[in-house]
Amino acid sequence: MSEQVVAAVRTDIQKTEFREYPMPEISEDSALLKMEVAGICGTDVKFYAKPPISDPVIMGHENIGYIAKAGKEFQKRKGVKVGDLVFVEHYVPCFSCEWCHNGEYRLCNGTDWRKNPDAVRFGYSSAERAPHLWGGFAQYMYLPWNSVVHKVPGGVTPELAGVVTPMANGIQWALFDCNVGYDSRVLIQGPGQQGLSQAVACKQAGASLIIITGTSKDKARLEVALKLGADYAINVDEEDPREAIQKITGGEGVDVSLDCTAGAGTVPILLGLDALKRKGGTLLAQGEVAKFPEFPLSKVTNKYVTIKSARGHNYLSCELALKQLSSNRFPLELITTHRLGLEDTDLAIKSVGGTESEGVIHVSLLPWQ
Repeated sequence: MSEQVVAAVRTDIQKTEFREYPMPEISEDSALLKMEVAGICGTDVKFYAKPPISDPVIMGHENIGYIAKAGKEFQKRKGVKVGDLVFVEHYVPCFSCEWCHNGEYRLCNGTDWRKNPDAVRFGYSSAERAPHLWGGFAQYMYLPWNSVVHKVPGGVTPELAGVVTPMANGIQWALFDCNVGYDSRVLIQGPGQQGLSQAVACKQAGASLIIITGTSKDKARLEVALKLGADYAINVDEEDPREAIQKITGGEGVDVSLDCTAGAGTVPILLGLDALKRKGGTLLAQGEVAKFPEFPLSKVTNKYVTIKSARGHNYLSCELALKQLSSNRFPLELITTHRLGLEDTDLAIKSVGGTESEGVIHVSLLPWQ
């Protein structure tokens, strides 16, 4: 009988079952990752409550682990060897389309699971598709030839490496997409993993003013934000954020507004527009707003606003994120607040969603604990 791999499988709305799958055979151009840490973020919370596909799925797209087995071709292509601690991006691109050739595999159709039924993305793809192990909420994960793999620098623990995905998003969205740099004034809405990572990235880039907003339930997170580089933290339940931002900036507004509220609706978008300076600001939006019938387009055009969409990260932002984690310049361990084993997958996801535990920012799911 072949060796079996235990996995936590999402089988329905907010329902997890534990299943066993056969240990996959490894070819010359594939590998097997022994999972060490699977980070849990707001996307997991959203898709656990509203699964985008009906098939069973092994979730987990922020994956850190050790190379357990690897074919010679895989090792040569990726520059890794058995025993290396690595971060595996959730993208599994084709490496042949125009986007991949331009280094933007996050836009590759081969990773677009929403529109392409043949797409593969770790944490999103059907567990019915052989060899089944397409997510980090399992003891092992299968790595095909086109996996995107990064070595974790020495001195960075697996648990700290588990926040590399939000940190890479922070670098991608704030620095690469919105050009935050020296003397920039920035508004960050939402002090979760993404928002805190944006604060670190902006501070590292030389932003002169960082304002972050949250609600009363975010008080602990807002305190962490101040320790990670934010200059002001605004509780929108206790004060008018528009008035507070105007007062802090002397009526001048900010250069960049980053929406990290995970699709909280139209309110963050409108506040972000109001907070931008009179001309030439940049607004970054994420999440899904189904309808926005009274979108203030005239304000966008009159203020000469550039709108950017939050869309994952590229290879360079991940490499820089790993360097940031290894620099010890910020107390990033403040983000990694909770550790739970595979048997507590349901609790871990709901905790990040704020329904089970308080003070949670980032949960490290440890499949072998």
